[in-house]
Amino acid sequence: MAGIRLPPEDPELSSQQSRGAVCDLVSDDERSVAADSWSIKSDYGSTLDDDQRQTDAAESLSAANYRAPSDYSSDKEEADAEEAAQSMLGLQSYWDSAYADELVNFREHGHAGEVWFGAYVMEVVASWTKGLCIDISRGCMLNHVDDIKSEPVEGNKSLCTWSVLDIGTGNGLLLQELAKQGFSDLTGTDYSEGAIQLARSLADRDGFPDINFLVDNVLESKLERQFQLVLDKGTLDAIGLHPDGPIKRMMYWDSVSRLVASGGLLVITSCNSTKNEIMQEVESFNQRRMGGSQDPETPRDQEAGRDPPFQFLGHVRSYPTFMFGGSEGSRVTTLAFLRS
Repeated sequence: MAGIRLPPEDPELSSQQSRGAVCDLVSDDERSVAADSWSIKSDYGSTLDDDQRQTDAAESLSAANYRAPSDYSSDKEEADAEEAAQSMLGLQSYWDSAYADELVNFREHGHAGEVWFGAYVMEVVASWTKGLCIDISRGCMLNHVDDIKSEPVEGNKSLCTWSVLDIGTGNGLLLQELAKQGFSDLTGTDYSEGAIQLARSLADRDGFPDINFLVDNVLESKLERQFQLVLDKGTLDAIGLHPDGPIKRMMYWDSVSRLVASGGLLVITSCNSTKNEIMQEVESFNQRRMGGSQDPETPRDQEAGRDPPFQFLGHVRSYPTFMFGGSEGSRVTTLAFLRS
């Protein structure tokens, strides 16, 4: 599994923010209070752990097998340290603090803030996704999807018909890149109000005032429309780092499946899960959905007897790779799924 976080575009600024965040949540007691307050009540007026979805997810998880904790104290100490780092990155309070700092830096120095996964990955995701959308608009079967390169593609006129949602948009720079590629119906959401303020400010400054930014939590989204293209660049990673990560990841798939329109695309970029791990997670969701563990808001006959909710289309092959233990891997993976 790749590292939790890649080196930012502005390492000096990012390191200052990270040190500050660690100092703010240094004690176990403080981490517990922060985690409890975040999971019990959100800024959107209801609990993140919706009773029915929490129950469904817990029932599904109960059948899974987990490795028993080690009896060796050194292993426990290492596990505790890892869990502490994970829980901070999974808390809304962490991101609220981080984006508050980035807002100050923008207002005082004009800095755009961190480009999550780096500018190269962002540009590859935008260009590769553009190619997928053009092929789908042309009615292609996408058998050659894995071989699409991050090169200019003709057919920009079809892109203006695609509605696009970037969940966990952060500073919104991915949407700006998509606008440069020819997309025009663009919406970005984030549960951090500071992130949305920063994204709006950057979009106005950079000449993209028509991008729509909203405060919304994907785990209990209030959005009432569906989108033909939904992108996630690091949001599933952060959700998985919450103390209740396994359950919240299952809630994530329930919610995302409602946001992607039939025949639409879901494009996920992760640095914390491998291609196979994400595919297995999608397959588990497909089996759960088709096996009768339905979301109460989705009629049972809407999914039963039909294709799996998500079908794998392909993944970016142009990221740098490395060999470890006889296996080839990369620090980042980007996958596309078609919504049935």
